[in-house]
Amino acid sequence: MSNKVPFLIARRYLFAWRKRNAINLITAISVLGIAVSTAALVILISAFNGIEFMIDRMYSDFDSDLVITPVNTKTFEEKQIDFSFLSNKKQIKSYSRVIEEFVVLKNDKNWVNAKVMGVDSSFLEICKLKKHLITSGLRTQNSSYFSYIGGALLYKLDVKKEINGDWEKVLCYAPKRDLKIRVGKNPFYIKEFQVQNAINYNKEVNEEVFLLPIDEVRQLLNYDSELTSINIDLVDGVDAHKVKQQIQKKIGKEFVVKTRMEKNELIFKTSKSEKMIVVLILLFVFVLSSFNLVSSITMMFAEKTKNLVILTGMGLTKNNIVALFFFVGFLISLIGVLLGLFLGYSVCFFQLWKSVLMMPGTSEPFPIVLKLLDAIYIISVVVLLTIIFSFLTVRFLVRRRFVDGLLKNNIFQ
Repeated sequence: MSNKVPFLIARRYLFAWRKRNAINLITAISVLGIAVSTAALVILISAFNGIEFMIDRMYSDFDSDLVITPVNTKTFEEKQIDFSFLSNKKQIKSYSRVIEEFVVLKNDKNWVNAKVMGVDSSFLEICKLKKHLITSGLRTQNSSYFSYIGGALLYKLDVKKEINGDWEKVLCYAPKRDLKIRVGKNPFYIKEFQVQNAINYNKEVNEEVFLLPIDEVRQLLNYDSELTSINIDLVDGVDAHKVKQQIQKKIGKEFVVKTRMEKNELIFKTSKSEKMIVVLILLFVFVLSSFNLVSSITMMFAEKTKNLVILTGMGLTKNNIVALFFFVGFLISLIGVLLGLFLGYSVCFFQLWKSVLMMPGTSEPFPIVLKLLDAIYIISVVVLLTIIFSFLTVRFLVRRRFVDGLLKNNIFQ
């Protein structure tokens, strides 16, 4: 008998439903269970893609592509780094020297802890500062001075604009190094800075960072040529890991070079781990819902016994019977997967279109990112699992000699 016959019969069994038939109800439940599981996978994977994209967007602008830091010390001397190597490397668009130190800021009666960052003017381009200013306006092109404070710091210090339109000045208290505490001895370097604007990146930057020129911070901290890190911006499309290895080889083991993702490794790993856990839970739920598929195949097998008598007389073999009910399970799963993909992507597109669901505590819509590889992954996993369930179910029926028993009793003759 032709190999197409079992498939055609399976299609006939599946779509030629009778009214008030328990098998039809179980089959519908099987399709619905697979559809709901598939739709949930589509929605949640797309949502986690959106969260990963949002995290990357929040940290990618302020954090440079690569950062060089010392391994065993907080600071290092400029002469330890061959800056001509960085300047001549074609893959590097720009770099900035950086000094970081925790300080205390004061405005009137308001005191806050902050992290002052002394940077080169090139850092303003690296961190795409213009996109993240809370108010319009940037430093004048003729001035080498700039002063940008995190939005949350601005609010806590209650820094206001004066009558002439300038922001108020803030006092910066920086701890003195290697200072022996004595009565009457001031433990801080104190310097006043004129705030020019506020920045808005992410919670960490907004609550901590005070951006200043590197020379101003060196005067504040009484540094000569010390640095805490070097931030590097790469040309678009360049392999960051490859450039990282080349720089690491050049600067030696006293320094470590990290990519943006390595610098925020915990955040990205946590997001990916949560995504993996949710996907595994949904796959487990899908496995549970697949038991309805097993019931559908088993009950349809029992119901169609009389039909098999006629078909066996027409030349249907034992292998054909196995293939027939395997195709029944495959078609049930295929319908469920297609329906689930339609439902899942409909919800995703509706969220992208109407922004129904908002991020808690914000006015931003919950992010959704659709990827073709995710759809291929979902279809592959779901279809593979249902094929396995269908095959094992039919194989179990054969092993229990449901088919052999009918043949021995000459029911098919």
